[in-house]
Amino acid sequence: MQMVDKEKEENSEPVPGIPPVELKRRLSEFISPNRILVRPIDLVAFASDASFYRLMPQAVVLAANVDEIRSLFSFSRLHQIPITFRAAGTSLSGQAVTSGILVEVARFWRRFEILDGGARVRVEPGVIGGHVNQSLARYHRKLGPDPASISACTLGGILSNNSSGMCCGVAQNAYHTLESMKFLLPSGTCIDTSATNADDLFRVAEPAVAEGILALRRRLQSNPTLCQRIRSKYQRKNTTGYSLNSFVDFERPVDILQHLLIGAEGTLGFIAEAVLQTVPDFPWKYTGILFFPDLYAAAAAVPILNTHGARAIEIMDRLALRSVENQPGFASTIRSLPGDACSLLVEFHASAEAEMPALKRAVKETVARLPLLQPSVFTDVPEDRATLWKIRSGMFPSVGATREGGTTVIIEDVGFPVENLADAATDLRELFVKHGYSDAILFGHAKDGNLHFVLSQTFNHQRAIDQYARFMDDVVKLVVGRYDGALKAEHGTGRNMAPFVEAEWGREAYQLMKELKGLVDPANLLNPAVIIAASRTAHIENLKPLPRVEEEVDKCIECGYCEPRCPSRELTLTPRQRIAVRREMTRLKESGEDARAHVLSQDYEYMGLDTCAADGMCATACPVQIDTGQLVKQLRSESHSKMANRCAAFLAEHFAMTETAVRWSLRIGHLGEKIAGRRVANSLSRAFSHLSKDALPAWQSDMPLPAPVIAHRAKRSEAHGVYFPSCVSRTMGRSPNEPECASIQNIFLELASRAGKPVFIPEDVRGTCCGTPFSSKGFRKAHEIAVNRAISRMWHWSERGRLPVVVDTSPCTYGFRAARPYLTAANQALFDRLKILDSIEYVHDQLLPRLRIKRKFGKVALHPVCSVKKLRLDSRLEAIARACSHKAVTPASAECCGFAGDRGFLFPELTASATRAEASEISATQYDGYFSSSRTCEIAMTRATNQMYRSYLYMVHSATEGSAAETH
Repeated sequence: MQMVDKEKEENSEPVPGIPPVELKRRLSEFISPNRILVRPIDLVAFASDASFYRLMPQAVVLAANVDEIRSLFSFSRLHQIPITFRAAGTSLSGQAVTSGILVEVARFWRRFEILDGGARVRVEPGVIGGHVNQSLARYHRKLGPDPASISACTLGGILSNNSSGMCCGVAQNAYHTLESMKFLLPSGTCIDTSATNADDLFRVAEPAVAEGILALRRRLQSNPTLCQRIRSKYQRKNTTGYSLNSFVDFERPVDILQHLLIGAEGTLGFIAEAVLQTVPDFPWKYTGILFFPDLYAAAAAVPILNTHGARAIEIMDRLALRSVENQPGFASTIRSLPGDACSLLVEFHASAEAEMPALKRAVKETVARLPLLQPSVFTDVPEDRATLWKIRSGMFPSVGATREGGTTVIIEDVGFPVENLADAATDLRELFVKHGYSDAILFGHAKDGNLHFVLSQTFNHQRAIDQYARFMDDVVKLVVGRYDGALKAEHGTGRNMAPFVEAEWGREAYQLMKELKGLVDPANLLNPAVIIAASRTAHIENLKPLPRVEEEVDKCIECGYCEPRCPSRELTLTPRQRIAVRREMTRLKESGEDARAHVLSQDYEYMGLDTCAADGMCATACPVQIDTGQLVKQLRSESHSKMANRCAAFLAEHFAMTETAVRWSLRIGHLGEKIAGRRVANSLSRAFSHLSKDALPAWQSDMPLPAPVIAHRAKRSEAHGVYFPSCVSRTMGRSPNEPECASIQNIFLELASRAGKPVFIPEDVRGTCCGTPFSSKGFRKAHEIAVNRAISRMWHWSERGRLPVVVDTSPCTYGFRAARPYLTAANQALFDRLKILDSIEYVHDQLLPRLRIKRKFGKVALHPVCSVKKLRLDSRLEAIARACSHKAVTPASAECCGFAGDRGFLFPELTASATRAEASEISATQYDGYFSSSRTCEIAMTRATNQMYRSYLYMVHSATEGSAAETH
């Protein structure tokens, strides 16, 4: 017991002691105060990562450069406050939480550079792995590590956890593809190992560390048995503890240390930059799913498939499959499987199309010898392959979503010798039964003997905690004692396995690790309690509470996949953080801490509700389609008074009056600015906005002019479709700085006429709305009134569904397409017979093939709005732009602009933050036109880039002339 207490005392995190305001003041001496977060809502938002641990930081610092990191190291030493680095926060084992200072290295660390025609890439820690792969795709190269979370995780986490993934194996992981690194040690020393004299510089700057590393290497080399054990263990996936293979693989201290930093989880230093070798991304892939009668049979097939060249083999047991059996693609097949079934997702690669026939024959012969439940399904069609991989990549969050409310989800990733995989998997399944985890599932990278197990667990009482502790003890005995496997294969050691590092490696190897930590970080201030455990019970301490909240988001496991899609992610909160704060508010209320809950609630009004675009893009990245915007709409709805709801319903009933008011407001605003001057007009409008509690937007000089009155053209009897100009198109015309031009209504009518597919605008279109403006604000009744009226009118306009209804604003199209749940039973029947099209569909499918291109634009920039992406029309928009220009570009950083109807008018800072990256990318190149498909989003992008964004319809109109039919 004395030994345990002493170890706990030596390795535990220092107790925070500086009040938040004073801490911020001191940190502000070298970091901008607006990048130091100490409010309760900020600390709660960053207190947890994707794991089941939570620690409340003293402060969150958004570090911007190496000098600031160096100053933070100095501050940490002076005040004995620990530091933990965090980028995406998708860590599954608690590596990115702390009770000290959490240093966020995502938003200012996103630069990357493709080198040598894609053979190498220089990256900073905040770069999302998927973004790098998008840029490498043109070279048919990719990063070696390929974790399932690559669309959300960053290179900082990939390097610090030595992540691998589906196809990566060992040879292509971060350790083996590292070429050089710029790192910063706790002492403040910065070394760039790409320099030819890097080792000399390191020895001069850090003689004690350099000599200490060599001494550890000599000691290890003097033990041939341990050296051989290290070589053997790293032939398989293994991230338990520090990368001891560095001492075996390299001789120079600087080379040893930079490879020790891979997988060190930020406990030895900060990785500021790295150069990685890329690997081939074979253009031809053949992917299939195999169903076996049981887990043993599936696992036993893995060595056979490995022998025949499979590049990826993902195992999924029956319970794992059940979690995704409602996803499109193979739902019916999966649901029909027997209870003991198991599957393998298998992929083969070819470097050329000519190799595919032979590859397919070989696969067919190999698979024919396997004991399958049903014939295999293989495909080389990219869309079908993506469907298969989506089943696998979203499995962990999907499993988490099926857990009982109030429980957390735990994932671990053990590794076994592949030849023992069938027996080991069966034994692991027996452990689940023994310890009462009937819902536990198994899946993972079977090609490498790497199994993930996922189980739901409550930590609300000691009995449950003890249950989990006993289970983990048995897991260690099974993995290490019976199969000499790895307790951590790819997720980094983290808090959950830190107490068991010595059990896996033995006393001598573990002592080397402890001495290494003490050598490089003698004060134990960098991410303490991770890798080198703070106590023998560290894995059951600082557990994350998950109280039940609203049904819309209760299934969220806080994985973080949603965050890159969120427009407010760098301004206020992300979807994950909105849910985390909401959970904390609930927990505080349930525990009687009303005062603290009230503090959070006050800040949540702006941070959580006002600045949420409610665009639903978070759901497109979430494996279980959680739309945090729906939660926000519900909470907005609950905050409305009865009077507010009645006013909204009145406006919906009399929407023609609302249109008139908007048009007159725009007219009066521009007139007032002309008479009184810009400054006076802006000051007066800000005063009115303040009095209305932000219900009315402050006037800005770039407000659009009122749209001209619709000129009704085309006879109804000759029309091929109904044209529904949205209320935005009917009220908001061109920008003040835009040259005078025809209205979007006249442009679309003329295009349709040119193509011989004329459309008509109904005479009573005025006052008709899709209801989205009311829905986004949480006025449910007003939304229902508006959308029901619109559908009823569309039924008559379309001659009982005979004609398609074409909408010229994409968010409105999406609003109509998603309207069915809000319709009366009668209108649902009408809705089911209507064909509501976005103008992009109508132009691409009906008009463009009948138009001749007379003058192409040079290079054009596109901004596909959120609804275009959700409707999956971005490829058609790009096809239209390619037809009308010599080059069409959609910026890689194009995401939601954050304008969200009128949210950009009310909270312009949301749009400024959401568009910053895209605007920077746009400004690097000159374009001949800038186009989108939503008037408000065009205003947003014009503000962000100082370039005039217009409807893509103007591009088509300018580039084309009459159809072939007109000339005959």
